Amino acid sequence: MEDYKREFIRFMVDCQVLRFGSFVTKSGRNTPFFINTGYYRTGSQLKELGTFYAKAIHASFGEDFDVLFGPAYKGIPLSVATTIALNDLYGQEVRYCSNRKEIKDHGDKGILLGGPIGDGDRVMMIEDVTTSGKSIRETMPILMAQGKIQVTGLCISVDRCERGTGGKSAVEEISEEYGIRVRPIVTMKEVVEVLYNHPVNGKVVIDDRMMEEIRAYYQKYGVEEQADG
Repeated sequence: MEDYKREFIRFMVDCQVLRFGSFVTKSGRNTPFFINTGYYRTGSQLKELGTFYAKAIHASFGEDFDVLFGPAYKGIPLSVATTIALNDLYGQEVRYCSNRKEIKDHGDKGILLGGPIGDGDRVMMIEDVTTSGKSIRETMPILMAQGKIQVTGLCISVDRCERGTGGKSAVEEISEEYGIRVRPIVTMKEVVEVLYNHPVNGKVVIDDRMMEEIRAYYQKYGVEEQADG
């Protein structure tokens, strides 16, 4: 596993973005772990987060895109921080873009904010985490309405490694449905590998009891056994 992945997992725990307990996902599933990027709240955290995304995007997709698109609302700071990091780390100059929840009819009109998207643009999407793929399915029509564009890929922070609306994982469903590659910074399998009975700042967040809850969750929602101890 690459060093930046291990660093990112510990970073999520430090920022309380990755937590373990009892939660309900957006898709209504009771889960023992939850990823909430809304807990990245400071300039230093966003700067570091953008660096992790930039490293993952560069490793998986290279520089084959012109626009980095982050769906509203959490995708807005993700796209901004990552475009800055791409330029700092690799000298890559791309536009950031996000959608509005409501269409603006004055000033900077339209449903998009940031850089414009039009015919010929190659668009990379960036998201926090996908469980069922619902947010991507809501966003894709907005992008397609902008012109003859090409969505080159989707980068998410964590692949939860569980079923989407059918029998395949949400990542597989999105990839097949839209013909795009989907790559995470890390997978939950990698998260478990790094954290199971290994302390972060002196505290073990995945102990034996939590490991059993994670296994039970994947028995119900996993496409295969994802979290081996």
